[in-house]
Amino acid sequence: MSDETQREWTLEDGAAPERLDRVMAQLWSDLSRSRLQALIRDGQVTVDGAHALDPSRKVAGGARIALVVPPPVPAEPQGEAMALDIVFEDDDLIVIDKPAGLVVHPAAGHDSGTLVNALIAHCGESLSGIGGVKRPGIVHRLDKDTSGLLVIAKNDRAHQGLAAQFADHGRSGPLERAYLALVWGVPDRPRGTIEAALARSIHNREKIAVVPEERGRYAITHYEVIEPLPPGAPVASLVRCELETGRTHQIRVHMAHLGHPLLGDLTYGAGFKTKANRLSEAQQAALKALGRQALHAAVLGFEHPRTSEFLRFESPLPPDMEALLEALRD
Repeated sequence: MSDETQREWTLEDGAAPERLDRVMAQLWSDLSRSRLQALIRDGQVTVDGAHALDPSRKVAGGARIALVVPPPVPAEPQGEAMALDIVFEDDDLIVIDKPAGLVVHPAAGHDSGTLVNALIAHCGESLSGIGGVKRPGIVHRLDKDTSGLLVIAKNDRAHQGLAAQFADHGRSGPLERAYLALVWGVPDRPRGTIEAALARSIHNREKIAVVPEERGRYAITHYEVIEPLPPGAPVASLVRCELETGRTHQIRVHMAHLGHPLLGDLTYGAGFKTKANRLSEAQQAALKALGRQALHAAVLGFEHPRTSEFLRFESPLPPDMEALLEALRD
């Protein structure tokens, strides 16, 4: 593949309408049609300046097509010695308390310094071949700026057993996942369930959006208000969220959809920036020091894939969220 990262072409006037992926395959023969289709679906193609996400859409003469080809990442992630907060480990799996700021697996822009790189160095060859070369052993994820508990498989058997539990989302099995979040305002109901389908935003491929059921993936979040903050005149609240499905950015999008985005979430809570003006100087300083969405994976429970023993782990709030919580209580 060429080193070129951005390509543009304007179709000749009068050209008959034709499928986008077919036109691009003719223009850039060094890229396979399947690769071009993947790039289209991943939001890397625009037609006349607007994102084109459907490879089968028709383009006609005069259309300006722009393609961004992300830089290649190594096929095999390399092991990197990094300190890990290991909560539990045996021959089959390892449970990590992930700090905020740590990317889980290599991707464009993050081909090193990830949790996968650290796991390869820590676990050695036992991770090879699991989950593809980019995500060995990874059966679920946490966003880069979300902290908390994560389980990783160390062999094929463990991977299959854990993956089945996460695919079931605890509906018929013992899987338990609970998060603690600090959100703006206080939900009207002390507890409730958010059911709203999610999909990539057609306006911003970096964001997830609530969409009609027929266009998105089914998603359910249960929430419970633990504590209004501060007591008496709350501007925020501590909320416990339990996942019944595991979609990208699910809690962040669902709580924003409810009207209570997470503190520090610049992606889904940008409209609530002025809320910070209602905080004291100490509270504003604690929020600024957080520098991320206030979300922590606090509870993780699952059945051991080999012994069938139920394992349950709890992680206390990390210092940055604890400091913000204490400031909001004042």
